[in-house]
Amino acid sequence: MDSHKLSERIQSVIDGLSKFGSDLRVFADPNTANEDKHTALQNAVDQSHVHNAWFTPNNTLTALNAWGNLLQPQPLQNWLSHYTIDRDYDSTVGIVMAGNLPLVGFHDLLCVLVSGHKAAVKLSSKDAFLIPVLVDMLTKHLPTWKGKVSFCKEQLKGHDKVIATGSNNSSRYFEYYFRNKPHLVRKNRTSVAILTGRETEDEVKGLAQDITRYFGLGCRSVSKILVPKDYNFDMLFNALYAEKDIIHHHAYANNYDYNRAIYLMGEENMLDNGFVLIKQDTRLASPVGCLYFDYYDTMEHAKKYLKEMASEIQCVVGHLPEMETVPFGNAQFPNLDDYADGVDTMAFLLKN
Repeated sequence: MDSHKLSERIQSVIDGLSKFGSDLRVFADPNTANEDKHTALQNAVDQSHVHNAWFTPNNTLTALNAWGNLLQPQPLQNWLSHYTIDRDYDSTVGIVMAGNLPLVGFHDLLCVLVSGHKAAVKLSSKDAFLIPVLVDMLTKHLPTWKGKVSFCKEQLKGHDKVIATGSNNSSRYFEYYFRNKPHLVRKNRTSVAILTGRETEDEVKGLAQDITRYFGLGCRSVSKILVPKDYNFDMLFNALYAEKDIIHHHAYANNYDYNRAIYLMGEENMLDNGFVLIKQDTRLASPVGCLYFDYYDTMEHAKKYLKEMASEIQCVVGHLPEMETVPFGNAQFPNLDDYADGVDTMAFLLKN
């Protein structure tokens, strides 16, 4: 659908979100003078780091800038042109947010508001400061959304639908607790890259960022790579070296040291560059400070494996014919319609 065919209602939303996106880009720009930055948001960035060591200012700014780049007219038009959004709903959607990455629950909140619902948000204790400030900033550009977001300190109540994100263990609780309401429950996932050995230097540098960005804590973080039997790890080691400063983060270093000690005591084979442990393993999700790899015999063998493990994989990085993949370096920068677990959140919200 072309932008001129979008309803006046949706065009108004796009205009407001675009202005909000511009605010985020200005804030995240390192060239913006401190006195020009949004004070409440800067305080939230600082508080987040104090309360959660994984939320470094650099990682939070990366997340804010990514959202700023997404919330521009063309990406918004491309996203919303696929839906008919013509009314407000007299209903509230409960959102149980995760806290593994800065703003990881913001996409769900955005979908709820854009689709015309009210939102009752249960923030993660790990990410309790950023989203309330973003809501205040957002409603300055979209005043009709004022009062549509409430934050719950205890369990969710009075909701008509639920979106809940957590671990595999908590998902079982969510499934039971919200069994009588329409719900969308997400579990643990991780991401995989497939290599052929013919990747360019820039592509492998991008992969190194897909592995280390946000300390590898996201569902879109590459925690395992598939490589051919004769793969030479030298290029990957060289690319990872650019990310070596990650070891100066104390929580990351503690995880790296712990896993290194476990592997050494177990006399397990591994490649060690001083800040990432690369180990052959059949499992998908590697612990912090580690990267699993496994070999494939043929490309068909690799495709078969990825299809079998699809329910545990968020995205596949690389070039794989006949399969949906993400370019190297882009794993942590999904589009607005790259829904978690591949389930269309907007369709769920717009369904009566």
